Amino acid sequence: MKEILVMHQIVKKFGEKKTEVQALKGIDMTVKEGEFISIIGPSGSGKSTFLTIAGGLQTPTSGTIEINGQNFTDLPEKERAKLRFKEIGFILQASNLIPYLNVEEQFQLVDRINHNHQPERHFTEFLEALDIDHLTKKYPNELSGGERQRVAIARALYNDPSLVLADEPTASLDTERAYQVVELLKTEAHLKNKATIMVTHDARMIEHSDRVYRLEDGKLFEGEA
Repeated sequence: MKEILVMHQIVKKFGEKKTEVQALKGIDMTVKEGEFISIIGPSGSGKSTFLTIAGGLQTPTSGTIEINGQNFTDLPEKERAKLRFKEIGFILQASNLIPYLNVEEQFQLVDRINHNHQPERHFTEFLEALDIDHLTKKYPNELSGGERQRVAIARALYNDPSLVLADEPTASLDTERAYQVVELLKTEAHLKNKATIMVTHDARMIEHSDRVYRLEDGKLFEGEA
């Protein structure tokens, strides 16, 4: 299988000298197409830092990241931004929906940014899978927290990224909706050959994973315990 994400000896430090904190300590990880991976760990263990660095929103202090064989770490920011938009779907704890666009317009904006690119699937397919296809004309302030989160998940998948990075995607959802979201993420990974990494506190959700990693004190271990 093709390697989508390769992280080699990733170190992330914050602060200097006496105030220095090492958030990530020599992380190695390879994720291949079709894999759905979960990362668990206590608060403050570095999970969100790991995810933002994997997606190029932060730069590691040292180490390298490759996306589809391309060295992501050394790219100029403009090129990195292009690669992020094309290859990576972010699902963050904050939904980051644009407040003055309704649900349908959130997806139309993605189409405009992509210019003449014709999406393989209509955005309503993702909305239907998450039971929110009746909300297309609603604005973010008219949606519940869980509805905003599901719209953000649909939008992240709509761009057909090869790598999906999900930070606590089920945090604002009830159990039924949470399982629905995780099932969709797993299905997208397996059927569409995406590499998907989900950071979660919810141990119930990891049963869907192909592999589970534990992040503790900035170090990554395979397995739940």
